[in-house]
Amino acid sequence: MKINERLSLIINELYKGNKRSFSKQIGVSPTVIENVVGTRQGKPSFDVLEKICSNANISPEWLLTGNGDMLRGGQAKPGAVMSYDEKSGVPYYAVDFIGGFDFVLNSQQATPDARIVFPQFNRAECWVDISGNSMEPLISSGDLIALRRIEDWQDNILYGEVYAIVTDQYRTVKRIRRSALPDHIRLVPENPEYDAQDIASSAVVAVFAVLGCAKRIG
Repeated sequence: MKINERLSLIINELYKGNKRSFSKQIGVSPTVIENVVGTRQGKPSFDVLEKICSNANISPEWLLTGNGDMLRGGQAKPGAVMSYDEKSGVPYYAVDFIGGFDFVLNSQQATPDARIVFPQFNRAECWVDISGNSMEPLISSGDLIALRRIEDWQDNILYGEVYAIVTDQYRTVKRIRRSALPDHIRLVPENPEYDAQDIASSAVVAVFAVLGCAKRIG
């Protein structure tokens, strides 16, 4: 798949095929987008690629190579629309990831408290609550986070991105970076008042990509 095709995928999946809405989101003219994904199939400039990654929450690695997830971790971008829908959307569970996520993780019959429609994060598997201050200001206590499980996480994580990590002892949200210790990963908070921590890879039960977070619902 070429970059042009990945751009078309972004527009179709996240903007319901609306090129004008996409061009407005990233801050370029509709003509620029049409020249790239239309019949001309022109090569996007570096400036356009940078705006796509910065303003549409797209992973640079995925955009350039096709590897990894389409969306990068972080907060929902301004202008994105979140709403409830009882029949469609991503399940939302009114549980705290840090305090009560086992209910969702270990139950195939868990009933969602609502379903959230949020086009930028429609690849998430669920939304849950988050508490704690270690990831402020990126993610604050009381936010909702959109999660997607990473299968074979040791081979598929992108170091430096934000993940939700589950061990036998606790659950936490941190940036995962390479550790100087063999067979370990380093969990790095955003808040400088909290320390980074190295944990053994074997202690990790599950890893979820944090596709985004939302400050308010409505």
